[in-house]
Amino acid sequence: MTSITKSYVLSRMLLLSGVGFCLGWLLGNAFLGLSVVLMTYCLWSVKELFRLLDWLHAAKDRNEEPPESKGLWGEIFDGIYRLQKHHGRARRRLSTVIDRIQSSTTALKDAVIMVDRHNNLEWWNLAAEELLGFKTPDDKGQPITNLLRDPRFVDYFEQGRYQKPLLIPSPLNDEYQIEVNVTVYGRGNRMIIVRDVTRLMQLEIMRKDFVANVSHELRTPLTVISGYLETLIDGLHDHDLPPVWSKAMNRMQEQSLRMQGLVQDLLTLSKLEAAEIDENSAVSLRPMLHAIVEDGKALSGESQHKIYLECPEDAELGGCAHELRSAFSNLVFNAVRYTPAGGKIYVRWWQDEDRGHLMVEDNGIGIDPIHIPRLTERFYRVDKSRSHATGGTGLGLAIVKHIMLRHGGRISISSHPGKGSKFVCHFPKKRLMILADE
Repeated sequence: MTSITKSYVLSRMLLLSGVGFCLGWLLGNAFLGLSVVLMTYCLWSVKELFRLLDWLHAAKDRNEEPPESKGLWGEIFDGIYRLQKHHGRARRRLSTVIDRIQSSTTALKDAVIMVDRHNNLEWWNLAAEELLGFKTPDDKGQPITNLLRDPRFVDYFEQGRYQKPLLIPSPLNDEYQIEVNVTVYGRGNRMIIVRDVTRLMQLEIMRKDFVANVSHELRTPLTVISGYLETLIDGLHDHDLPPVWSKAMNRMQEQSLRMQGLVQDLLTLSKLEAAEIDENSAVSLRPMLHAIVEDGKALSGESQHKIYLECPEDAELGGCAHELRSAFSNLVFNAVRYTPAGGKIYVRWWQDEDRGHLMVEDNGIGIDPIHIPRLTERFYRVDKSRSHATGGTGLGLAIVKHIMLRHGGRISISSHPGKGSKFVCHFPKKRLMILADE
């Protein structure tokens, strides 16, 4: 049917009105003729409206074509029918896409779970039934916290802090470990992805045990080698040795000492990874930092670095004293090693309403920002030759990172070549213990 415009409808109405008026005028009453024609048109329109309603009700149950009609009502019937066809095709396309998505997620080994804004289960794939024990269709509409009742998951899910995944035992078997990732989408809806990481955890434990065992076994022979080298060097000190032998023995002693330091750092890392904090008391920061600063000045020696300390007398921090000392001294000693002679190093402690902060800042050679994300990785070095020259093992910042994690904190790093570096340890509020002012 040709599309009907507003002008066409108005012209038809005017034509009908004109015909009615003329017929009435010929019969002696123009307005009566006009009224009869308009009333007839209204009755016809009501009839067509009833036909439209009957068709719409019938179309809900079966796909029927619209009834035949003319003029404006014919256009309405055809227009609604075209919309129905378009929406039907769109629904079929969406249904096909949804079926493909569900088929692909069903094939995944990771569990995929959809939760609505009321925390009720909407949909899950087959892996969720295997990993978590969900049952179809019995569990549909159930609150997810009724099915995953681990207190750690409940806290994680309700707090809404999903930046990091959660590791918990599987609800079906405590020997299996699962990793939970939550993504918020739409209006409070959540998609939960659960992975079985048991194998990865076992490999990580094997790696840690291997490093710890190897480091432990290497410590004794290295101590023996270093001891004999020291004895030989001291015993032959008064004898005239060829320069080649003298240089070789000194290099051997340097490398044995470096290996001892490396083994000790590996053992420290293994201990930090394997156990919880074995000591948690109020640590007075001022005396500890003052002692570290004095050690830094001794390490500086002839380089005569200027090290400044700013810390309140009553500053305290809850934690393990020897671990905190290890972290802070690592940062200060690194600043000494990588700052040219006569450089300045600032050690400062302060706190705000939410956290406590320990900063070590220097005006040394600095670091290219592209290296900063990897600085706390084990054995990562910006310049290997420079690290060997300073005696570094490549594990210092990794130790600092693990100590901060054990204390619920984090370390931030900012640096630019030629402009120095700034390392800041951030501690949570719960570890701040400030003595009340009298």
